[in-house]
Amino acid sequence: MNLKLRLTILSFLQFFVWGAWLITIGVYWFSTKQWGGSEFGAVFSTLGISSIIMPALTGIIADRWMNAERLYGILHILYGITLFFLPQVSDPNQFFWVMLIAMFFYMPTISLSNSIAYYVLKNNDYDVVKVFPPIRVWGTIGFIVAMWITNLTDNKDSGNQFYIAALFAILLGIYAFTLPKCPPQNTIPKNATTLEKLGLNALSLFGNGKMAMFFLFSMFLGAALQLTNMYGDAFLSDFGKMPQYADSLVVKRSTLIMSISQVSETLFILAIPFFLKKFGIKKVMLISMFAWVLRFGFFAYGDPEGFGLILIILSCIVYGMAFDFFNISGSLFVETNTDFKIRSSAQGLFMMMTNGFGAMIGSLVSGWVIQNNFTLPNGDKMWHEIWLYFAAYALIIAVLFAIFFKHKHDPKEVVNVNH
Repeated sequence: MNLKLRLTILSFLQFFVWGAWLITIGVYWFSTKQWGGSEFGAVFSTLGISSIIMPALTGIIADRWMNAERLYGILHILYGITLFFLPQVSDPNQFFWVMLIAMFFYMPTISLSNSIAYYVLKNNDYDVVKVFPPIRVWGTIGFIVAMWITNLTDNKDSGNQFYIAALFAILLGIYAFTLPKCPPQNTIPKNATTLEKLGLNALSLFGNGKMAMFFLFSMFLGAALQLTNMYGDAFLSDFGKMPQYADSLVVKRSTLIMSISQVSETLFILAIPFFLKKFGIKKVMLISMFAWVLRFGFFAYGDPEGFGLILIILSCIVYGMAFDFFNISGSLFVETNTDFKIRSSAQGLFMMMTNGFGAMIGSLVSGWVIQNNFTLPNGDKMWHEIWLYFAAYALIIAVLFAIFFKHKHDPKEVVNVNH
């Protein structure tokens, strides 16, 4: 089978097994289980907690001791098995612990999938910056397909969403063992430092001012990403409490509306090579940050009819730019600015800062703020104020990034990824 096709299947399934529940878990949590907002923030923080620990750890293992594709396959099988237990849980505290175990297995596979794709492509003389985005776009398509399946089968408020993800996760794990071998690249030299002996070489990147600043702002943007994942579908579904909107498409098919965000992703992913080579990582990430401001701002004034519906759709469209110009471009930036011996570990660090510390901060702080400041006595959320609060956060981060991140763009740097 063609190598690019094999990596495309990998990318599709990687995000299919996440998209089946990530956007709709809020509906399941608040509508079906009727559990609290603070507890929901804690459950979503499992993405962050696991990303702090696991991506860097598995990156070290893949760099030093085990083939990346084998480790990837094992993790997905364990993730699938754990998901099968989630619909059986009847207590929010127990749900937290089962989800934490599931995320310990799943979150490191995101950076590992990137490392596998980069290794296979470079090992076969492909231009990574040019070839990887069209492959990665199928991950977004997989996420969309999973969302649509969950919604169209009327499972957005059902535990079946976890069964769907579990089945395909196990299939993906088995498929991973058929991929080209991705052996460890980092051997231990005789005069190795303590960090090298422990496989923690990538931590030296924090000693580089530019990379340290990049990772810091990646953490802040990672927090913004979790906000929309946590509350987007629940926000749209809440319009159903208003009689004039109860039968609207936005309420009945909220997940399909949210999937416009992922459709937008597929278009902006393909634009990344041009934008990176033309403008460089600083301007591309600034565009992403201002796109987050628009994402939240449009939601603040959106509703299911007329101009309000246009704003909701625009919010979903601009999400593609907000996500891709940060997440995918950031991954490529790490790839082009680190030594090949520590690239799996470096990708793990990027994952740790974005989906780790960033996600945990975004989940816990937003859960507390919303519960204590933007929740009415009857439990309803003050969505207009919530989205404006998030928009202000994104704007502050954008201004600070423009001031403090120092990077002079060199188009050759983006192309030279095979050293």
